[in-house]
Amino acid sequence: MSFSTLTDKRDLNTRERGFLDGQFLIAMPGMQDGNFARSVVYICAHSPAGAMGFVINRSQSISFTEILLHLKLVDQPEAIMLPGATRDFPILNGGPVETGRGFVLHSDDYASESSIPVSDDISLTATLDIVRAICDGRGPRRATMLLGYAGWGPGQLESEIGANGWLNCPASEELIFDRALDGKYERALALLGVRPEMLSTEAGHA
Repeated sequence: MSFSTLTDKRDLNTRERGFLDGQFLIAMPGMQDGNFARSVVYICAHSPAGAMGFVINRSQSISFTEILLHLKLVDQPEAIMLPGATRDFPILNGGPVETGRGFVLHSDDYASESSIPVSDDISLTATLDIVRAICDGRGPRRATMLLGYAGWGPGQLESEIGANGWLNCPASEELIFDRALDGKYERALALLGVRPEMLSTEAGHA
């Protein structure tokens, strides 16, 4: 497991913004890729070079305490003494790419040199400083840690949307940080005024 700066071609500081930036992707019932069936994805970066985002409705089997122990930020006795809110910090399965890499989506009341704004209210930090801050009670008001991310090459996501693989709509901060994962797919569809039984093979964006 690692935390490091974002330095690949999807670097959020220098990208050309795409029309899917800050959008939710909601998988259609016919989604063939098991990594994304009934998934809700928050798109952080979209450009001609591709797209990057995070699945926000899939749990991860590892706990925050286990991550702290793995990163050697606490020892076993210190882990036992962590406040409940810290021990219960949510860890999600962010996607099938680089599943050993950690990211934190968070409210903009926390910032470090490595924090990157992805919207007016939400930032992304992928370095250990935010993990230490959360552990010490100095972290952002709202945050979620994700292991791995979802990535698409040039034109790939547009092709999937054109093939009716995804619905898209503006993202909801409340839903991004909502810890109740059960039913999050249905709540995302409700942003479009859609119920699961209404979905068909019709067009894929709002």
